[in-house]
Amino acid sequence: MKKSLNITWLGEQRYVGVNPSGQQLLIDNSPTKIGVSPMDALLGALATCTAVDIVDIMAKKRTPLSTYRIEVEGERAETHPKRYTHITVRHIASGPGVTAEALGKAAHLSHEKYCSVAASLNAEIHVEAVLEDAAVSS
Repeated sequence: MKKSLNITWLGEQRYVGVNPSGQQLLIDNSPTKIGVSPMDALLGALATCTAVDIVDIMAKKRTPLSTYRIEVEGERAETHPKRYTHITVRHIASGPGVTAEALGKAAHLSHEKYCSVAASLNAEIHVEAVLEDAAVSS
């Protein structure tokens, strides 16, 4: 399966990518930053790739999430190309009937089997799942 994105330089260090459907992605490494940097976009791609899987997995288990957020942190090498060497992805969620164990299993399943972004990275990825207090209600 081929995917494509056309990138246009907007001046300074600002670029817009447009896919064949017309959706746009603003990447900005300029001093004025109105978009995200390329490396922030990579962390965001990893987080949202796994999020799509986890929301779907939890819904299929009949324990849909009421709240969900991802905190992602990356450590970069000191020398060029300064790639991410370690990334921590923390999945924080709540919902009626959602357990820490089920959330953790969904997170690991996504990272180990389904997330193509995770599979494409040459970094050690640490996955955490945190159940918020709100999840134990109802």
